[in-house]
Parts: sequence; structure tokens; C-alpha cells
Amino acid sequence: MPQGQWYPPEWPDRIRALAAGELTAVTPRRAATVMLLRDRGPEAPTPGPVVHMLRRRTSMAFAGGAYAYPGGGVDPRDDDRLIGWAGPPLEHWADRLGVATVTEAQAVVCAAVRETFEEAGVLLAGPTATTVVGDTTGDDWEADREALVARDLSFAEFLDRRGLVLRSDLLGAWARWITPEFEPRRYDTWFFVAALPEGQRTRDVSTEADRTVWIAPAEAARRYDAGELLMMPPTVTTLRALAPYRTAAEALEAADVQDMTPVLAQARLEGDELVLTWPGHDEFTKHVPVAGGGGGAA
Repeated sequence: MPQGQWYPPEWPDRIRALAAGELTAVTPRRAATVMLLRDRGPEAPTPGPVVHMLRRRTSMAFAGGAYAYPGGGVDPRDDDRLIGWAGPPLEHWADRLGVATVTEAQAVVCAAVRETFEEAGVLLAGPTATTVVGDTTGDDWEADREALVARDLSFAEFLDRRGLVLRSDLLGAWARWITPEFEPRRYDTWFFVAALPEGQRTRDVSTEADRTVWIAPAEAARRYDAGELLMMPPTVTTLRALAPYRTAAEALEAADVQDMTPVLAQARLEGDELVLTWPGHDEFTKHVPVAGGGGGAA
């Protein structure tokens, strides 16, 4: 069992309740997260890009202390009106993301772009379909970012006010994971990959994080294996998948062939144990004694 794997201490009891038919699964909330990549210079000791990660505050109810990517929930207002759009059409995104309507596809992609701006100060949008904004660190940008965080400003209003179009061509859909049915807070999360636009830089502005790092995916996965970094299964899985790529552009190009089948943990009874598995990801299998407690990082 990897030493950096994150398991909430209440999971065993909730798994038992689900198996006994005593727990009603919560409907997952739609969410998006972005693996933001940046190429290192030729002087780097090892090839390959680095990825931007946040360490969630230990006070957070969900995955406190775990390393993750910028991301968060879909704003329902992003389903309501079509926005300025560049890149593949919404019909393509609906098919790629596995959603029923173009408005839902727009909402998920908007969440990815908005959350990256809210939590890292990076904006995948531009005044035209072939340009991207430059420096977003000014006071006026910060005021808009804070208004988005507070939900005082919708993303569509923000883009309209700035005269910007969302650059969906700068994103690639990479994976989809759904929080297990026994979790009280559930998310249906789409993982995207993107390259840091030229002229922009990340900022440590997330109120949900106490630390940010740029780290090579393979190094982050190694430190997870060593128990130095705490992560949830989808985070370390996507890190391992990113590790072979030599540039951010190469990883973005590879997004089109990634499997978007949703990954949902399953729990079953085997004798005196509950067995928790993520289909296709055997390294995360966990055995929980029926009569025992336990949990936490294991």
C-alpha cells in the first residue's frame, strides 16, 4: 500500500453502512481540475515539464493536507448562456466529456478555466481566437478574480466585460473520476491538461491551499510512494500518466487519446474484510476488517 495515499478515517464505517444498505449515496457535484504544465529550461537536470500543484489546507473538510491541482465545482450559471468560444466546437467537447448537452460541456470547460484563474492566477482566454492575455497580476485583474471567487461575478460576465473568448484549444481532457458512493461530499471531476501561456505566471492566491509547488510529475509520484506527499488516487494516477512526456505541448497533444471512462471506486464484502477498489487501478486496493476501524493515510 503506497504510503502517501489519502483515506479519510470515516471511510470504513461508511463502507460498511453502504454494504448494509444503510447509506444513501449523495449525487456528485460536477467539478473540473487542471494539470497546468510548464517546460523547464535546457539547464534542467532531467527532461520533461513540471506541473503546478497546491497543498490543501489541513482544515479543509475534503482532502485536507493532500496535494492536488487547481480546480473546483461547476458554477450553474455557466450552463445558462453561451460565451465567447475559441477552439473545438461545443459538440466536440460534449462528446469528449461524455455529457448530454453542449451547455453542460461549456459549463465543465468554464469551470476548468475559471478555477485555474481563481486558484493560480492563470487565464486561458484571449481577445481573439489566436491570442491569449498576458500579465494578469494587476489590481484590476485581482479585483475580478476575487469577485469570481465570491461568485459575485459569473464567468460569462467576466469574459464579456473584458472582451475575451475562452481558449478551449489550450485545454485537453485527460481523465474523469467520480468520488466513491460512500463519501458524504462527492464530485464528478473532469481532469484537464494545459500549458502555462507565455507571459503569464502562477500566483499563490488560493484560500484553500497553504503551499504551491512546480514539480516534475515523476518526482511528485516518487515522493508519494515514499510517503512524503499525501495525494488522492486520481492525483497520483494522472501524475504517473504525465511522467513520460518530454514537453507540455507533447502532453497536451496526447490528451486526445486518453480514456475518459469514469473511474468510480467500488466496495465489496469478502469474508471478514471489506475490499475497496478502483477499477483498473490495482495499486489503490484497500482491505478493511469488518469488525475494525481505521483509515487515514495508509
